[in-house]
Order: sequence, then C-alpha cells, then structure tokens
Amino acid sequence: MVNFGRVLTAMITPFHADGSVNYGVAEKLAVHLVEHGTDTVVVCGTTGESPTLTWDEEYELFQVVKKAVSGKAKVMAGTGSNSTKEAISATQKAGLLGLDGSLQVVPYYNKPPQEGLYEHFKSIATACPDMPLMLYNIPGRTGQNLLPETVARLAEIPNIVAIKEASGSLEQVTQVRRLTPAEFQIYSGDDALTLPLLAVGGTGVVSVASHLVGDNIQEMVKAFENGQVKLAAQINVQLQPLFKALFLTTNPIPLKAALKLQGWDVGGCRPPLCPAPPDVTQKLTAVMQELQLI
Repeated sequence: MVNFGRVLTAMITPFHADGSVNYGVAEKLAVHLVEHGTDTVVVCGTTGESPTLTWDEEYELFQVVKKAVSGKAKVMAGTGSNSTKEAISATQKAGLLGLDGSLQVVPYYNKPPQEGLYEHFKSIATACPDMPLMLYNIPGRTGQNLLPETVARLAEIPNIVAIKEASGSLEQVTQVRRLTPAEFQIYSGDDALTLPLLAVGGTGVVSVASHLVGDNIQEMVKAFENGQVKLAAQINVQLQPLFKALFLTTNPIPLKAALKLQGWDVGGCRPPLCPAPPDVTQKLTAVMQELQLI
C-alpha cells in the first residue's frame, strides 16, 4: 500500500526577476520543507503555478526536487491536464524519472460529465500502471465536481490510491469515505478544513500553509491520530488566522508574499497572476508576527 504520509506540501515554483524558474531556490526550499514536517513534496500543482509552466520546466523541477529530497521524502508530480492524451504522456514521462506519485486534477474548462471523468482517470491509470495516482477535486477552479460515486468507481482501480478533496464539502468527503475502501486515502485540499476532514475519516492534508508551519500541521494531525483531540483543536484554532490570510487573494500570491517576508528569494508570480496588493501584505505581516514567523 502506498502511503504519502500526513502532510503533503503543494510547493511553490520560485522565479528569477526575469520570470525564469529559479531551480536553485526550488532545491533549497524542498529541503527546508522536508526538514519541517513535509512527508511528500507535490511539485507543479496549483500552488506551483502549473498553468504557466512549460512541460520542460516541469520535468526539470521534478528532477531537481527528487534529487534534493531523495531518501528523506516522497515526490509527487502534478501531471494532470484537461487533455487525456496529454495527461497520459506527462505522467508516463514523470514515471520514468522514478517519482513516487502523480496528482491528477479534474479536467478544467471542458466540463466533462461523470462518465467522461471516469474514463479520463481510468485511461491514465491504465496507461501508467506503476504510478500511484491521487485524484484532485477542486470544482472552484475546474468548473466540475468529481462526485463520490465516481470516486468510488475509480478507487477500484489498483493504482488510484488517494484523492485531494477541495470541494469544501465535509458531507461530500464523508460520502467518499463511506463508498471507498479503508486503504483509499483522503486528503484535505484546504488547510482550514484539515482537522474536521480528519474527523470524518481523512488521512491528512495537501497543504499550502506547511511552507510556513509544517511542523505545527504535522503535530496537529499526529495529535488527532493519538486521540489528543483538544491539543489538535488548539493548534487548529491557533493557525486559522494564517490559513485565512493565505487566501486573501488567489493562491499562491499571498504565499509568495509571506515567503518573501521570511527572506526567501521566490520571485513573483507569472502573469496573469500579479503581485500581492499592499493591504494583503500588511495583513500577512500582522498574522505572521503574531505567530512569531517573522
């Protein structure tokens, strides 16, 4: 059974001032994340600005991060696409690099029906039988919701082993848990919902905030697993202002601003994303000072 751990970090992609990928900072950041609570580094997901990366840049990032954390953490590649053929090709190529898993987002823009979604993910899994796949349901970005009944059908495929659930619905997560085998892993796609998701049968989180508080999130999940529910709740309440601040505007704009406040040379975001407005940076600064992160 594949186990990606409790805390997966959806890593940002650092850029130079000219907009090119800063692989040196990516390497250092990946090591830092693993030293501070991250079990699996997710490369080139939403937080990694995958829509504006080229496939060549993505493959280079996969290799750089894998080499940096080899033997210390797993690496998951964001190789999903709204083209089934393209997703298969990208996932096969990532598999040749020896990565530990692939994140497969629900196809965006073309809004396939549930049968189309099932066939899309099944085709990728069949073409890449040795690559463990994590489904990624985020209807707010893709325009389509991957329903629990469809997830249940997909969970019957041996190498579809997990889902990142970012629908925001605990009722939906509960239904996914009810319909899937116990070994099928359910991860929160929203830091703020990690603890309640654990309570309805979740495994952990694919986190944004773990760039800044990975050790705390790891402690929260472990506390819940160990029956220390009050401690887990205390950590969750303490971190809520940060979870909220990191989504004051489109992710990863606030996260990159927060990392810059800590001294990380991560650069800006690629267009059409834009720099964090001053009021967002001010709110982030206040929250981070309160948590003694700067």
